[in-house]
Parts: sequence; C-alpha cells; structure tokens
Amino acid sequence: MPRDSATPVSAGRPLRADARRNYDRILAAAGAAMAQHGAEASLEEIARHAGVGSATLHRHFPSRRMLLEAVFRDRVKALCAKARDLAAAPDPGPALDIWLRAVGAHATSNRGLAAALMLGARDGDPKLGVTCHTMIVDAGDRLLGRARQAHAVRSDVAITDLLKLVSAISLATENEPGGATETDRLLTLALDGVRPQQGTGARSRR
Repeated sequence: MPRDSATPVSAGRPLRADARRNYDRILAAAGAAMAQHGAEASLEEIARHAGVGSATLHRHFPSRRMLLEAVFRDRVKALCAKARDLAAAPDPGPALDIWLRAVGAHATSNRGLAAALMLGARDGDPKLGVTCHTMIVDAGDRLLGRARQAHAVRSDVAITDLLKLVSAISLATENEPGGATETDRLLTLALDGVRPQQGTGARSRR
C-alpha cells in the first residue's frame, strides 16, 4: 500500500510511535491556538500546550509556514472525511446543509490562516491551495449531486456557487464577536435561497 504523502516522515521513514504522538499533539495544539489567535499564534505557547519542548516542535515543523500548511491540510482532510460520512445519510438535503455549515465553521476558525499561506506561497508548497480546493469541491459535489437527485436543491446550483457563498459569509463575519454564530445564521438565509420553491417550475414555463 502506498504511503499517504501527508504522513510525517523522518529521513524518508515513517515516524516512530512516540514521535507520531508528539506530531499529533503539536498539530492539535496549533489548530486550537490558531482558531483563537490567528496565524500568528505563539509557537512557544503551542509547544507548551502540546506538552513538548520548542526544539521538538521545530524538529517536526522547521518553519511557521510548514506548521500552517499541516494545520490547513489536516482541517481539509477532516472536512472531506465528514463529507464521506454524510454521503451515507438517508436524507441528502440536510446532509448537504450539515456539511456546508461545517465548511463555514472551518473558514471562520481559520482566522487568516488561508491568507497567511497565500502571502508566503513562494516559501511553501505551491500546490497546497489548489490541491485542498479540489479536495473540498470534489467532496461537496458528491453531496450536492445526491441532494439534486432528491430534488432538495435547485437544479441550477453548482458546488462552486455554494462554496463562494460560504466563503463570502465567513469573510464578512470573521472579525465579529460571535462570528461562528453569525456565519451560521447568514448561511441559513443563503441556503433557503437555493432550495426549490413551490411553483418555481410552473412560473419558469410561462
């Protein structure tokens, strides 16, 4: 079985169990810190909350950008995993809504993470943004396809339309107190607009 390219390695070999645990703890601590303080969260605080020394953090992530990329990639993989789980839900319409709200929460919690990655694109993985965007679009498109077949969304709605709405709402509420709550409220209004309305088909044929 080929190794996942996102799996951390040392000198071309998978990490030992203890090193893997440290890696996972650093990643979790970094995600929490960046959700609260943004992309400039203190690396020293991240190491402290992960229960490791600064040297251990820098051994796994030699630069801040490498840590940002790992956090971003981890979050995108979690969104895609959630989409796969929801693809088995019996009601495709609510399943799509749940996932789009998760995307909104993801975007709100980034706190400038994506922007920070774009600003330093020359120093990191130039394919990261494209790869992650493609992963999200593909995951969402499968859910949208099921919702469309169930007539739970308008036939002219594309997944890129929905992701633009989520992104715009999250950007508008990013710096507001209670931004996550406001994102969810505005997303509810937006999603109401993409559901089929009774009589829409009859009016369009006149």
